[in-house]
Amino acid sequence: MRRASKPVYLAAIAALWAALLSGGAMAQAPPAPACTQQVYLTFDTGHMGVAPLIAQVLQRQQIKVTFFVAQEKTQQGDGTLGATWAPWWAARAAEGHEFASHTLDHVYWLSDLPEHAPGNEPRFKMRPSAGAQMGQTLQWSAQDYCDSLKQASTRIEALTGRASLPLFRAPGGKTSPRLLAAAKSCGYAHVGWAPAGFLGDELPSEKFSNAHLLAQAASKIRAGDVLMAHLGIWSRTDPWAPAVLEPLIVQLKAKGLCFATLRDHPEHRRWIAQHARS
Repeated sequence: MRRASKPVYLAAIAALWAALLSGGAMAQAPPAPACTQQVYLTFDTGHMGVAPLIAQVLQRQQIKVTFFVAQEKTQQGDGTLGATWAPWWAARAAEGHEFASHTLDHVYWLSDLPEHAPGNEPRFKMRPSAGAQMGQTLQWSAQDYCDSLKQASTRIEALTGRASLPLFRAPGGKTSPRLLAAAKSCGYAHVGWAPAGFLGDELPSEKFSNAHLLAQAASKIRAGDVLMAHLGIWSRTDPWAPAVLEPLIVQLKAKGLCFATLRDHPEHRRWIAQHARS
């Protein structure tokens, strides 16, 4: 058998060595360990004035969040879940963010109505802050509340083509045990926020500066906390987002925390698996 010439032999050895370095030894390097110090950033809908800036921050920082959606009045367009904002929501879905209900017309629970007769469903005193009945005090059945939760979910699913989570956040975080039971009966579990997770974007600017809110959140937030802010608040003259948002994310990352959606939250994971919307 004729032996290969020395140049050909050396070239073959070099090629083999290069392959080992680029595809062999390098491919065997263990993956970086997954972050276990998770926090869960969530946004409720609002006037949407800072929504594009928030989206830019999330893209730049490469983090995923959960949006709780209602059809609210906006600074421009036909409401948070109207046609004007449909492309914005579709883009967030394409980026892998999650969505959940905030009631269709951002309806506040005011109180439970007096004890209902045995066998009848509970009733609640409610007040929408958006929609055709905005500002009115209403008496709702459990089914009325379930319908509002489902309508918000259905609307965001139509805009994004993505199933929403079987979770909800009551406007203002206001609930009662009876209201929570009514929501669970139609497949929705409530998500509030951690004490340190109240990021303060709805507080008056003259009393709570952005610098104060940033320092407070960065020092107190811990792994496991659910964080809450909005896509625009009418009452705050010095917008919280994005002035506080990106510095807060950077500081929390520096402390070893990472960001996940509520789909990965240990307290909600089983409920989501059992009640997933199709």
